[in-house]
Formats: sequence, C-alpha cells, structure tokens
Amino acid sequence: MISKEKIKHIRSLQRKKHRDIHQQFVIEGAKMIKEAIDHAPESIIEIYGTSPLPFKLPNSIPFHEINSKELSQLSSLKTPQPQIALCTYLPRPTHRPNFLIALDTIQDPGNFGTILRLASWFGVNYIMASKDTVDLYNPKVIQASMGAIFTVNVVYVDLSEELKNTDLPIYGAVLEGENVYKKELKREGIILMGNEGNGIHQDILPFVSSPITIPKFGHGESLNVAMATAIILSEFTRSEGEIE
Repeated sequence: MISKEKIKHIRSLQRKKHRDIHQQFVIEGAKMIKEAIDHAPESIIEIYGTSPLPFKLPNSIPFHEINSKELSQLSSLKTPQPQIALCTYLPRPTHRPNFLIALDTIQDPGNFGTILRLASWFGVNYIMASKDTVDLYNPKVIQASMGAIFTVNVVYVDLSEELKNTDLPIYGAVLEGENVYKKELKREGIILMGNEGNGIHQDILPFVSSPITIPKFGHGESLNVAMATAIILSEFTRSEGEIE
C-alpha cells in the first residue's frame, strides 16, 4: 500500500515548481532505474512497482509493492511502466571539461532529452544550458534521454556571460557557416546549438568564433535541432579517429 499523501506528493513532481521545492523528480521503467543505479545510486530515494525489477537492487534502496491502480496514479505516462523511482536532484558538477555542448533556449523536451542521449553516446559529459532552456527534470525530457540524465552533467547558466568569458573556441550551428564536412575539427571547444525556431540569439552570435553549417544536398526547409546535433557530434568524433 501507498498513502494518499505519498501519491499526492509524487504526482506533484510533474510540475517544476514542486520539483524545485522538494529537490526531487521521478523516473519510470526498469531501464531508467538501472541507469540510475549504475551511475547515481545515491539519487534514488525509493522505488514503487507492481512487480519486482529484473535485477537485484542495492540493499540501501527500498522497494514498495503497489497495485496497478496506484501505479497509474503515480505515473505521468499513458501506459505506465511497472516501476517508478523517486529521486533527489543530481549534484551540480564542479569541473568543466574542454569539450562541451551549449544549448540556447531549447524548448522542446523531446529535443533536449534526445540531445542528452546523443551527448552520452558520443562521450560528451557536460551540457551548459541557458536559463530559459526546458527543465532537465521535466518528465518528457527524462523519458527521451533514456537514462542519459545520469551520465551527462547539465548546468543552467547565463549563456551570454559564459560564452563571453571562455577561452575555448565556440562552434555555432548557423545557416551561413563553414561546411562542417570540410572543416578541420578537434574535440576541444563549445558546440553551440540554437532555439528550434529562431536559432542562436542575436546577442550571443558575436561570441561564435567558428560558425559551422550542415549543407543541404536535397530538399527540406531545415533540420530538427537534435538531428543537427547528432550530425555535428558525429563529425567532431570522426575527425578524432577514436575517443580515448
């Protein structure tokens, strides 16, 4: 059994206001929970489920069996996963690497989650996001990330100040840039990706030291920002031959 107060609390975490107050968020499904256990087990407070997880839990993490009705009350999904975990906010990183992604006002949670997943795949473990980028702990961001929130550090910053004061090269994805397939690239610098509809804001464009673009060979108006991020990360990685 689970109390009405606990159900109300977990449901309230679907809203950013309550997540920030309690410094807590929810993840759903065995795969996501396994990622949390592998990379940030200290973040898991407790787990609720209609059936046991297909792997052994650390003794420090309590598991509470609930029924399907209770699960549906906790879940933010139309078709709930069998398990849900209540987690604390992840620690803010203190070290900034010399190769990272900067996101300028990414508003679609699916795009942000996919970019997190791409960053994890290509070995980029740090994202610097403008303060008006969608919340990392938005349930749709978490689901789209497929667990990458536990392997990629995200910090929200005044992007203009950060870009103005960095010594790293800034690669800005713009329409009128150098062909990314012909440019010599090195995995050192900041890859700056702009808003879905408006691109990079005019006030931070002057900080871009290396404008790059993905040339169009066929038809179509534009690329989704997550698709563009995938192509650019692939080119940076290919240019290095292999990641050490």
